[in-house]
Amino acid sequence: MKTRTEDAVSRAEDFIHRTARILERRRYEHLFKGAPAAPVLTALSAYQNPDGGYGNALEPDGRGPGSQPVTTLFALHVLREVDAPADDVLRYLESITTPEGGVTFVHPNIQDYPRAPWWQISDPDQASLLPTANLVGALWQAGHTHPWIDRAAEFCWPRIESLTTTHPYEALGCLAFLDAAPDRPRAEAAAAKLGKLVRDNNFVLIDGQGTTPDGYNPAELHVPHEYASTPDSLARSWFTDAELDTSLDNLISSQHEDGGWRVRWGTWTPVVEFEWAGWMTLETLTTLKTFGRL
Repeated sequence: MKTRTEDAVSRAEDFIHRTARILERRRYEHLFKGAPAAPVLTALSAYQNPDGGYGNALEPDGRGPGSQPVTTLFALHVLREVDAPADDVLRYLESITTPEGGVTFVHPNIQDYPRAPWWQISDPDQASLLPTANLVGALWQAGHTHPWIDRAAEFCWPRIESLTTTHPYEALGCLAFLDAAPDRPRAEAAAAKLGKLVRDNNFVLIDGQGTTPDGYNPAELHVPHEYASTPDSLARSWFTDAELDTSLDNLISSQHEDGGWRVRWGTWTPVVEFEWAGWMTLETLTTLKTFGRL
């Protein structure tokens, strides 16, 4: 079992200092150096809009100023790290909720702005399971309660439980929901069914083998530690000890000579490579710490 050496962690820290956005620098200092939370919130606030949501390329692939569901999800993870309230986020989510009780994937307010080619604009009245499940899971994980969460959960539950086909990003969103769901027996049953769907369709890269769904880059097929992102994730039972250990070993080995880690999806404009790289390096260090690999 591989672990990161002190030198490798030092190189990762240097990479963050040299290339990452101020937000990731502040998050690193808070998570790994014991720095206070206030500078993290100050950096995050630059991306927030008056409607309570977040835009302004906080999620690097959407370059528009307007608030977006997936960009606001990015912010929720940061707010949870510093144990900050999410009242403004919930106000924003209420404002964009569809009649079904969920939220759309890509809001049309990005129409006139640069964005990744996979950011296909959605019908604003058509809710999507992927962002809605992720958002509910993030809010549950942070301990929030609110009528919006209850309503959105009611949108998600039957859709998750009735899935007969999926794709890796949707499966990850469902896992975020199920890992944090208060109804544990129901979540465990749904996760077992979801895991069978993922494994039966080979939507996981193991020993270099996996089935790439339509529209996916083969390099971004998810690996075991991305599904089972913590040791107590419901997805942990989807994989053997050897499969998870190999996945984490490979993650450690993929550190670049410059000290950073890179995302596996496409970088469609030069700036996003390093915006994502700083984020990915911080996320990787957090994952390795979670699994006792640092």
